[in-house]
Amino acid sequence: MNPDHVMLAGDVLTWANTKTTQIKTLVLAAAVVMVIIAVIGAYWRTKSWVATLVAFVLGALVLWGINNMDSLKGKVGSEIDEKSTASAPHVRITPVLPGPAAHELGVL
Repeated sequence: MNPDHVMLAGDVLTWANTKTTQIKTLVLAAAVVMVIIAVIGAYWRTKSWVATLVAFVLGALVLWGINNMDSLKGKVGSEIDEKSTASAPHVRITPVLPGPAAHELGVL
């Protein structure tokens, strides 16, 4: 590395953001290829259009989840926070006064 060259934090952040975007794109592309293989495999094994359609819908759902991971992560966290701050339901238990025992009634 050239000692006269100064690397700024902005350069490092730009590089990191670029690499993160490239990795996300690579993961999504690999997932698309795997979904295509799974759909073709579902048809090849079953020869059923229904099974192929189900495989396609499930694959599309997985791709949607991978593509929207950031928003899903925020939604799950917010729902957990909302549930933890909500008050728990209260249950009132009324005491039962003791009555005659079974042996006192001549049952036993």
